[in-house]
Amino acid sequence: MRYRVEPMRVEHIQVVHQIEKRCFTQPWPQNAYRRELQSNRMAHYFVVRRLDDDAEPEPVAVAVAANGDGGLLGKLTRMFRGADEPIKSSAAVEAELKSIVGYAGLWLMTDEAHITTIAVDPDYQGYSIGELLLLGLIDRAQQIGARWLTLEVRTSNKVAQNLYEKYTFKEMGLRRRYYSDNNEDALVMWTDPIDSGTFQAAVRRNREALGRKLGQHE
Repeated sequence: MRYRVEPMRVEHIQVVHQIEKRCFTQPWPQNAYRRELQSNRMAHYFVVRRLDDDAEPEPVAVAVAANGDGGLLGKLTRMFRGADEPIKSSAAVEAELKSIVGYAGLWLMTDEAHITTIAVDPDYQGYSIGELLLLGLIDRAQQIGARWLTLEVRTSNKVAQNLYEKYTFKEMGLRRRYYSDNNEDALVMWTDPIDSGTFQAAVRRNREALGRKLGQHE
């Protein structure tokens, strides 16, 4: 199975909301995502779609930094798609909505790209889709001039923490009773500077590994 990351659009919200309800005990309402897409200039949101074997060709995207790499890097880059695309028929939109299996977003605040959410439909968890979304956010953060990426994560969510640590995220603080559903604490995590050698090497290494892993599932 192949997957592709694309900019989130308003018509995607209905599906995003259904995934949100399956993933979180206190989901955002649909109008919150509508405001994010239509009014929040700091916001950058994406969905990841499942592609069938007869899906349209995959164009090179602007959602990841263009680097001209071939092989696995180029293959993974082509999993991302830019915002410019032709108007689709209602049937095509319906098929597109059915193919959405995850989403993610960030806010750019001065030089900080703050990851607001990453979620994958429970039926598709365990296939590295969350990591694919994280790479999309990292690439967008580089494009928009961020110097670091930051996020909060539940102290109990070791799977997510392990993923973030692969990309140089480190614990930089603790927000007590941050999650109102159960008063759980949140770890505050920051990456190394985006332009640092350690960060760039980690992204390159993990992108190559993810390309190999996803290629095995085609």
